[in-house]
Amino acid sequence: MHRSFHIRPLMAVFALVLASIGGGIVAGYMNGARPSPLQATVSADSLAHPGSGELVTFAPIVKLATPAVVNISTTTVVKAQRGQRGQGGNNPLFNDPFFRQFFGGNMGPESQPRDHRAQALGSGVIVKSDGYILTNNHVVDGATDVKVYLADKREFKAKVIGTDKQTDIAVLKIDATNLPVLHMSTAAKPAVGDVCLAIGDPFGLGQTVTMGIVSATGRAGLGIEEYEDFIQTDASINPGNSGGALINTRGEMIGINTAILSGNGGGNQGIGFAIPVSLASNVMNQIEEHGKVSRGYMGATVQQVSPSLAKAFGLSANTGVALTQIEPGSPSAKAGLKSGDVVVELNGQPVTDVDAFRLQIAELGPGATAHMKLYRDGHSMDATVSLAQRPTDEALAKNGGGGNGPGNGAKSALEGVSVETVTPDDAQQLGLGPSAKGVVVTDVDQSSAAAEAGLQRGDVILQVNHQAVATAAEFENDVRQSNGKGTLLLVNRGGGTLFIAIESK
Repeated sequence: MHRSFHIRPLMAVFALVLASIGGGIVAGYMNGARPSPLQATVSADSLAHPGSGELVTFAPIVKLATPAVVNISTTTVVKAQRGQRGQGGNNPLFNDPFFRQFFGGNMGPESQPRDHRAQALGSGVIVKSDGYILTNNHVVDGATDVKVYLADKREFKAKVIGTDKQTDIAVLKIDATNLPVLHMSTAAKPAVGDVCLAIGDPFGLGQTVTMGIVSATGRAGLGIEEYEDFIQTDASINPGNSGGALINTRGEMIGINTAILSGNGGGNQGIGFAIPVSLASNVMNQIEEHGKVSRGYMGATVQQVSPSLAKAFGLSANTGVALTQIEPGSPSAKAGLKSGDVVVELNGQPVTDVDAFRLQIAELGPGATAHMKLYRDGHSMDATVSLAQRPTDEALAKNGGGGNGPGNGAKSALEGVSVETVTPDDAQQLGLGPSAKGVVVTDVDQSSAAAEAGLQRGDVILQVNHQAVATAAEFENDVRQSNGKGTLLLVNRGGGTLFIAIESK
């Protein structure tokens, strides 16, 4: 299995690769008698210490943990694209006997592509003794047959209980009891520098254990999943490790191995990612209880508050998230929230970044109450939002005058920017509503402060310093009133809105 991801410019030389293998057979499992249920953990104090004259080893922990980590083999029927005959596709020339003679006559119906079966390998973790297994969604996505192989070589056909693509979690069930279980420690908070072990079946070699440390926590914004809160580790994670366990030195599972960041040559580069058990267990519990995952929804798009935005909003620190768009009739609209509000606290906890805020709202769930502290026009205020059920991605997707520049008196922050009043035709081409108003950016001088701040040709400016603009003339007037100071724009880009703070050079 392979998936591709959009990567931040900083990571342009890398490619994120899911740690699963695209084909093969199961091989090389552990020998020995059937393991008993894992009910005890090993204290790190029981391990020998350097200088004691004894061997330093994690063997006691590994011996207890590995029986609960399984290999998963999937089969998927890949549908062939019909109507493509031999090498000629649908080109009518290849139906002509004259042309067919040059290709050995292999152009008829008998050369029609056929469906084929693709096999893939991954890993999983037994989390309940009656056969519940946690793994990645991408390990079983689209599979027509799922088999689980235990460390004692027993084989079971697995049923997919439920999946959640937005976090890449899947729950499987096999018909077995009294199985070894790996404890999911939601209380254990992995810290940077903690020693950790990754267990799985890389490349179909058989169960393998690698060691490293927790390199970072709370990794997000990678574009791997919609909701991200990854543990980063340098413990080797390779194709086939997806769905396997990341454990600490007490033998507790702290994460589900999911993806790696590989260089141009591919393979492990010491940067792997695991879904923390706090997130995985929440998803698993909802799948078991309701068959699906429900998430909280406030109906507002949010943007990280950068230093330049903080200055434009009059904030003393660049913290919190700015609300860029409020969906009409949404919980946010009903609570009185407005575009331009900056949320700095959620349920008494500081809001640090966009990804963490989105995850917190989602995990609160529909019907929950979100108490927020926010800033509006430089003043602190409180708001209470009663969250609704998050709509489907499809539903969210559905909801989603000539050559005028700033003029002689409108230099400073927006010098080098040319705009035109948005016409109904412009609105249609830009994917805006029929009644949309604003000015579209027709040109941005690449040496200007606006270009440096990220303003682009095709952006539709909706507000200047919190004032709505409907025409190029209004835009010029509002820019003039900036008096040479920085300017805060609310723009529509590709159907989404964001703030751009432009400082005068």
